[in-house]
This record gives sequence, structure tokens and C-alpha cells, in this order.
Amino acid sequence: MANIKSQKKRILTNEKSRLGNKAFRSQVKTAIKKAMVAKAENASDKEQLINSAVSLIDKSVSKSVWKQNKAAREKSRLMK
Repeated sequence: MANIKSQKKRILTNEKSRLGNKAFRSQVKTAIKKAMVAKAENASDKEQLINSAVSLIDKSVSKSVWKQNKAAREKSRLMK
């Protein structure tokens, strides 16, 4: 554990952002899975699910939750 007060604060903020990133990452993964299932079943709302998943993937890059190459790879897989 850190002795410096500012470092103790930093540990707390890092933990908060870690939990927020974890929740957002889970949300993106769920959206991708739903889109993949809809795509496999030729569901009527597959375009909407794919678009929402791509939107979440783009947000994850802007929030620095995912790296740019991972996002590009996931979007490519969705678009196939």
C-alpha cells in the first residue's frame, strides 16, 4: 500500500475506472454476441443490432477501453 496521500487517492480512482471499464467492456461483448446470433439466424433486426454493436465498439475506442486494432478486428468480423 502506498504511503503518499496523492498515491492513495490515485489507487481509489484507478479502481473506480477499472470497474467502469469492466462494465462497459461487458456491455460491448454482449452487444457483439447478440449481433452475431442474429446474423447467424438471419433475424429481421440484425442490421440494427450490428449497427448498435459497431457504435459501442467505436465508443470503447474513444474511451480507451479497447485498442484501435481490436475494435477494427471486431467490426470486421461483424461485417463479414
